[in-house]
Amino acid sequence: MRRVIAFEVVTADGFYEGEHGEFDWPNIDDDFNRLSVEQTSNFDTLLFGRVTYEGMSSYWPTPMAAEQNPPDIVDLMNRLPKVVFANSPVDTSWNNTTLVTGDSAAAVADMKQGAGGDMVSYGSFRLVTSLLEAGLIDELRVMIQPILLGRGKPMFSALADRISLELIRSTTFASGNVLLRYRPRTG
Repeated sequence: MRRVIAFEVVTADGFYEGEHGEFDWPNIDDDFNRLSVEQTSNFDTLLFGRVTYEGMSSYWPTPMAAEQNPPDIVDLMNRLPKVVFANSPVDTSWNNTTLVTGDSAAAVADMKQGAGGDMVSYGSFRLVTSLLEAGLIDELRVMIQPILLGRGKPMFSALADRISLELIRSTTFASGNVLLRYRPRTG
């Protein structure tokens, strides 16, 4: 069975965006880039909610992305199949993109039963929250950044009920970034 991994980047005080939507604070260094290439190489499908997809699709196919990122990650982001979950029209012209409307949890449950390798969601907190609540996330990776914003959009603020997590592994990087890998507990 295919697995679904969620990778989230948050501040030390738990925000995924500043209060005005800013995302200019991640500490992106060589270690972060190596991790990005390594983990993205292990997935065969990218899962996005509409808002994250629109941001990604307006960035990754551009010359700016090619200038600012390792060639391997640019190639992977542009080449891998992408599934965007949205209930409103979305421009799916980014290479290998499929739009899924309706029940995202049911669609992901079907995808998990199908052929292929592991899938990953980068960002897409509303999508990830709904998949966590449906028991469809197999691993939650949280990259904590060494910065405090004080105000912003908190991670998983829309979560309806508690979800217990089991720590699988933690990795501390020289930059101060900390990667926490969790498995949601069932039952």
